[in-house]
Amino acid sequence: MISSNDFRTGVTIVVDGQLWQVVDFQHVKPGKGSAFVRTRLKNVVRGNVLEKTFRAGEMLERAIVETRDMQYLYGSGDDYHFMDNTNYEQIHLGHDMLGDNVDLLKEGMVVSVQFHDGKVIAADLPNHVDLEIVETDPGFRGDTATNVQKPAKLETG
Repeated sequence: MISSNDFRTGVTIVVDGQLWQVVDFQHVKPGKGSAFVRTRLKNVVRGNVLEKTFRAGEMLERAIVETRDMQYLYGSGDDYHFMDNTNYEQIHLGHDMLGDNVDLLKEGMVVSVQFHDGKVIAADLPNHVDLEIVETDPGFRGDTATNVQKPAKLETG
C-alpha cells in the first residue's frame, strides 16, 4: 500500500484493477477545505493518460513491477525473441509491445523489460544505438553549401 502523499514520478499503482504510472503530481492545500493530490496517470498497458485527484493520505495499492535486462536474440515475422542473461529464460514479444523502433533492434542488444505478476507489461529500448551504415547514394556534385542529407541503409535494414 502507498499513501497519496508518497507519490513520486514513476511510481506504479493499481487503480480500478488497472496499472497506472504516475507521470506528474502536485500536492494542493487550498485555503478552505482539506488537502488533495492532483495527478496525471499513464495506463501502463494501453498508454492513455488520465488526470485524477486523490484525497491527501488516501491509501492505494502499489504495483510490484520487476525490471529485467534481456538480450535480443532474433526476430521472426512479428515476433521478437529475448533472453534473460541471469537464468537464460527466453520470451518473445510482439511488434505492438516494442513499437515502431523495432527496426533499430540489433542482435545482442540489451533491452529493459518490465514484468507484473509474471506478465510483460512494457519493453524499453536503449536511448542510443550504434549502427553501421551499409550503403548510401552518392551525393550530388557541388551540393556542399549546406548540410547534405541523403538516404542511408543501416545494418538492420
